[in-house]
Amino acid sequence: MSIDFTAMYAAHDAFRRDLERLARAVDDGRAHTPGVRAGWENFKHQLHIHHTAEDSDLWPRTRERVADRPRDLALLDDMEAEHSRIDPLLAAVDTALAERAPELPDLVRALTATLDDHLKHEEDGALPLMQDVLTNADWAAFTGRMREVQGLRGAAVFVPWIVDGAPATDRAAFLSAMPPPVRILNRLFWEGSYRRRGIWSDA
Repeated sequence: MSIDFTAMYAAHDAFRRDLERLARAVDDGRAHTPGVRAGWENFKHQLHIHHTAEDSDLWPRTRERVADRPRDLALLDDMEAEHSRIDPLLAAVDTALAERAPELPDLVRALTATLDDHLKHEEDGALPLMQDVLTNADWAAFTGRMREVQGLRGAAVFVPWIVDGAPATDRAAFLSAMPPPVRILNRLFWEGSYRRRGIWSDA
C-alpha cells in the first residue's frame, strides 16, 4: 500500500502561499502590519517544526534503508544541506523586517527561490525515494512525531493554516486525510479562532 503524501504536499503549498503573501505585502509597503507580522511568525514556526522533524526522524529513517545506495545517500545529504541554507535567509529576512531595511524585497525573493527549489527537489526526488523504501508504519511514525511536537494547541493552528485560502479540492483532500475528530474540531473551533488571530489579514 502506497504512502499518502497529501499532508506533505499541502504543507509545501502552504509554505509557498505564505511567501507569496509576504512578497506582496513587502511590495505594497504593508510588511509591518500586525497581520503580516503574525503570518511571518507563524510561517517560521511551521517551517521550523517541519524541517526539524525531517532532519531528526525522516531523513535518518530513510538513510537506514538506502545505506548501500550512494546516489540515494547523496540525495539525502542534499536535503539536509538545503535546510541549512534556508536558515540564514530566514534570519536575514527577520533582521530586514525589524530594521525596515531597503534590501528586504531582495531577501524575500532569495528566500522564496531557495525554499521553492528545495521543496521541488524534495517532491521530485526525496518523496519518490521514500515511497520506494519506507513503509506506512515508517510514515505513521514520522507523522506521529509531528503531532507530538505540535500538540493539540499547535494542531489548532496548523490545520486551519494549511487550508487557509486553499482551493476547494485541495482543502477537501487535506481534511479528508485527517482523523474525523480533527475535522470536527477544525470546523467548530479552530478555523474561527485562526481567523480571529488575523494571520495574514493585511496581506
